[in-house]
Amino acid sequence: MGEFIVDFSNWIWDTPMLILLMGGGFILFVYSGFIPFRRLGHAISLVSGKYDDQKLPGQISSRQALSAAIAATVGLGNISGVAIAINMGGPGAIFWMWMSAFVGMATKYFSCSLAIMYRGKDDSGEVQGGPMYVIEEGMGKKWKPLAILFSVAGVLGLLAIFQANQLTAVLRSVLLVPYGLDTGEGTKWILGISMMLIVAVVILGGIKRIALVASRLVPFMVALYFVTVVIIMFKYIGDVPDMLWLIVKDAFTGEAAMGGAVGAVIVIGARRAAFSNEAGIGTAPMVHGASKNNEPVREGLIAMLGPFIDTVVVCTLTALVILLTGVWESTENDGVRLTLSAFEMALPGLGKYLLMLAVLVFALSTMFTYSYYGHKCFNYLFGSKKADYYNYFYLVTIVAGAVASLEVVVSFIDGMYAIMAIPTMISTIYLAPKVKAATLDYFERMKGKS
Repeated sequence: MGEFIVDFSNWIWDTPMLILLMGGGFILFVYSGFIPFRRLGHAISLVSGKYDDQKLPGQISSRQALSAAIAATVGLGNISGVAIAINMGGPGAIFWMWMSAFVGMATKYFSCSLAIMYRGKDDSGEVQGGPMYVIEEGMGKKWKPLAILFSVAGVLGLLAIFQANQLTAVLRSVLLVPYGLDTGEGTKWILGISMMLIVAVVILGGIKRIALVASRLVPFMVALYFVTVVIIMFKYIGDVPDMLWLIVKDAFTGEAAMGGAVGAVIVIGARRAAFSNEAGIGTAPMVHGASKNNEPVREGLIAMLGPFIDTVVVCTLTALVILLTGVWESTENDGVRLTLSAFEMALPGLGKYLLMLAVLVFALSTMFTYSYYGHKCFNYLFGSKKADYYNYFYLVTIVAGAVASLEVVVSFIDGMYAIMAIPTMISTIYLAPKVKAATLDYFERMKGKS
């Protein structure tokens, strides 16, 4: 079974996903008139909450929506995902992660604008957003099978098994093994159950509690991680230009990749970027669709900042630490353990504890937000009365993730992400002209106000 999951994931993430996510994203990037570059300043001013109106329909503010979406994206994809990318594709994979991020900003702009434009209501009358509602409300009932496909893949793919797996690995490596407190399998079970109980306290309080916790944790964790990495970069400051050049050069030669093919480097970079910033997967529209906003374009612009913060800023910081310390060439470690050895080499005695704290906050905040996404998909499929059963299923799988193998866990999540991307990208490209018209109208009105 594990072998089948790995093979399926490798097959679907080859050319099909590359064309859909990178190709589709590039079309949207050009069609938008390069909006990620032209309107970045306006997007940043919107996050200040200047235009928030608490009386509008929805459950949370736009800034809380961005915090919750970033809590889900700025996470272990940035720490262990970058390490996996460098391990498999060499430094050049990071360049293709950057390219994916810029086209991903356009994808997020369109998909999250649509999440406000085509909100639906669940069977309890609560306003809901997300690709399943965009498909049904925007494309019509005949497209409903696509909405169901997205929701089924979301229920299975938006589990916190990767986060549980990697957090278990870090806690064991840093806190338990060095002090002789690790008992192997038994320790994994204890850690898994502990994580499950912490997550239960937050997620059983619903989206308002999740968004509140995320909007407090996210700025803190990004700042902590940023400061730690900047300290390390100062230590190796003379080598930073060389490492940036290595990333660009290797992107077009593929010398460091397994098999040495540029195509393989591009696939690995795009795959890890999608896992990290989730542009085109359809998760962010679910949380942005719940924000108190009746301006689709405004919500799209705020959402667009997600891939920039996630991939261009945070992933690059991680990549530089791994490359500057040279651990990617001298160790057999994989995933989060590779990043851990880089931090330990750069800041002996302290680095591993700082990274462990970042991983702990990253992993938990992602676990909180993912539960909301999966709950939303379950609600769409089975109705609001049964939706809370999903939370109990979700909590149990955290324990399963803590004891499972990394390769199978990553491949299963990747495979489900790919299936979710198909309905999301089809609906986003199909309805893109609606967003284009709304964009022209919005900026025309903004001119009048300035």
